[in-house]
Amino acid sequence: MDGVAAGLGIQPNTDLAQAAGIRTGNGIAVDEFLLTSASDVYAAGDVAEFLNTALRSRFRVEDEDNANTMGNLAGQNMAGAGVAYHHQPYFYSDLFELGYEAVGDLDPRLEVVSDWAAPFRQGVIYYLHDHWIRGVLLWNVWDKVEEARRLIAEAASLQSSDLKGRIRP
Repeated sequence: MDGVAAGLGIQPNTDLAQAAGIRTGNGIAVDEFLLTSASDVYAAGDVAEFLNTALRSRFRVEDEDNANTMGNLAGQNMAGAGVAYHHQPYFYSDLFELGYEAVGDLDPRLEVVSDWAAPFRQGVIYYLHDHWIRGVLLWNVWDKVEEARRLIAEAASLQSSDLKGRIRP
């Protein structure tokens, strides 16, 4: 049996931010404190483009974990907390008996290494660039998001063979 996972995104409406002179890119650009280029204006959730410190690149993530965590932190920072957003968001979906949780950059143009416990039913799929893990897809593998986050944050140079059994279902 083969499996297909499809993710459809949105294009955020940044017209108001642009009209106000706020810097945009693939969303409303924010700094590590979720502050936009306009003083005292914060952005969070699906519309905010932030620096993912573990991956050292800017992202915009459309999912519940990011929206909840980022919204909470933006509110704290509006109240003066001054806490940096270094959260590595994950996203997930379920379809009948199949489901996944994913962390990082799941770009199909990256090197893809699959480690199946049961082919196309349960396993871990790693996305690498220059031997550096950029993303992890946990296919019917549960409660391993923190392991995936740590593996990405390690920023270690790994060979494909190093990944067999690295995250166990």
